[in-house]
Amino acid sequence: MADVKKIATRASYGEALVELGAEHDDFVVLDADLAAATQTGKFKAAYPERFYDAGIAESNLMGLAAGIATTGRVAFASTFAMFAAGRAFEQVRNSIGYPHLNVKIGATHAGISVGEDGATHQCCEDIALMRAIPGMTVIVPSDDVEARAAVRAAYELDGPVYMRFGRLAVPVINDHDGYEFEIGRGIKLREGKDVTIVACGLMVQAALEAAETLAEAGIDAEVINIHTVKPLDEDIIVESAKKTGRVVTCEEHSVIGGLGDAVCAALAERHPVPVKKVGVNDVFGESGPAVDLLHKYGLDAEGVATAVKEFMA
Repeated sequence: MADVKKIATRASYGEALVELGAEHDDFVVLDADLAAATQTGKFKAAYPERFYDAGIAESNLMGLAAGIATTGRVAFASTFAMFAAGRAFEQVRNSIGYPHLNVKIGATHAGISVGEDGATHQCCEDIALMRAIPGMTVIVPSDDVEARAAVRAAYELDGPVYMRFGRLAVPVINDHDGYEFEIGRGIKLREGKDVTIVACGLMVQAALEAAETLAEAGIDAEVINIHTVKPLDEDIIVESAKKTGRVVTCEEHSVIGGLGDAVCAALAERHPVPVKKVGVNDVFGESGPAVDLLHKYGLDAEGVATAVKEFMA
């Protein structure tokens, strides 16, 4: 993997905002004193008149974004996932979700891969929180290409959107001519007949690598990229489950309330099959190098492959 291009999706977010800013002048970007980390500083440098820093006041940030959205403009509100979904939950729910405003939340530094910042900043509950808000679209892109496409699609969608970006540089896997991004539509990346692996975010690459390892052990895994956790593409998951009879979900998020639970709910209603959830197992994170933490918590290719083998056994 050393020769594979790696880019953090937070960097993709910043670049996409600049590109979009050159095409449209009806949106603004807001941040909470984290423009260097969230990469919105790139937009600030290019379009300073359309950038607002709310300071270390995330709840106020969401209120400002909501107010701007009522004027007919699109507002991109950016901060760490822990603050966007956690600290400002009430404002996101009541000021953005309830009136269904055109606010796009760019939540960076999500999950265990925040690394050395530790448990207080490793938000593994944000997907669960945002999924619960009526009308909120939740997107978890897997790489640079998908993150850029998600920003553009979020701008074009009418209503609130929560986009989850990471700190860690991850392999670019969607850089090919056939790639198409559509909100609410999953992508089958690998055909298989023995088990379905459904993944989002950086776990998509881990799932693909795990599938190669599993193939060597005689297990033919189908891999599906679910970049939109809400609305969930139930059809692609159910279709695959009917073929394989087993499903494993993979997410850099708590196994409670995230992708795994969304998949379980869909399958329980439409085609019940055994499901194994790979994620953070109801624990807090800890400080350490991102790659080491992903390995310790079973959120890498080795961890996924092991989980699938145990599940199949």
